[in-house]
Amino acid sequence: MTDLASTRPSGLPQPRRYDGINWVGVQTLYLREVRRFWKVGAQTVAAPVVTTLLYMLVFVVALQGARPPLHGTPFAEFVAPGLIMMAILNNAFANSSSSLIQAKIMGTSTDFLTPPLSPLELTLGFTLGAATRGVAVGLVTAICVLPFARMGVANLGLILFYGLIASLLMGMIGVMAGLWAEKFDQLAAVQNFVVLPMTFLSGAFYLVDNLPEPFSTLSRFNPFFYLIDGFRAGFIGHAEGSVVIGMAMSLGLTLIMGWACWAVFRSGWRLKS
Repeated sequence: MTDLASTRPSGLPQPRRYDGINWVGVQTLYLREVRRFWKVGAQTVAAPVVTTLLYMLVFVVALQGARPPLHGTPFAEFVAPGLIMMAILNNAFANSSSSLIQAKIMGTSTDFLTPPLSPLELTLGFTLGAATRGVAVGLVTAICVLPFARMGVANLGLILFYGLIASLLMGMIGVMAGLWAEKFDQLAAVQNFVVLPMTFLSGAFYLVDNLPEPFSTLSRFNPFFYLIDGFRAGFIGHAEGSVVIGMAMSLGLTLIMGWACWAVFRSGWRLKS
């Protein structure tokens, strides 16, 4: 069989070959995603922080003294980690999903389909960009809630693990949602009817153990429960569920979603067809 590369005229530009991952391409796509949300920081960073502060005002300041401690933890210190994690989840999802749906509707998806980027590199670029927004919003939110809740650090490892794994996982879920949706209404449906209920029903504002059956048991099948519970345990030193199960489930879901994003980018579903 004739080698096509050997028959190409020497005067024509040759295709670039990459051994392993094209890190220059991944970095370029990542910076594109970061600059995209940072350019409108008032909407993508400041607005979620204001929303979290409003929750703190309603649940903590307005109800000060009305809510008893939970497992010996003051209510403000119990709620604050959950609100920070909710900000991480929602913003990581919003970044990748909005980027892809906008590219599809505006016809700019060729910006990342034409360059020599493999499915793995596309997955890394979009996911890391979404994770950066999630972590950035989480950090700013944590700083802003400190005047309302004196949060300590019981286990820094749990805080870092769950903060990073949650942002990566939701970034990948956002990629899948952005690829699936063909219009903004469909993407809003995923946000309003899937992501939002799962975050609110994950024990961010209450103890899951206090729920009547079967809701208490069902809540433990919600992966967001383990993300928020493990993240909170890093601050208060107590978890409702098993930290080991939570870490294994979170890591497993992240790997599964990573493979799913790679497979969808590889097939070109709803991007090239």
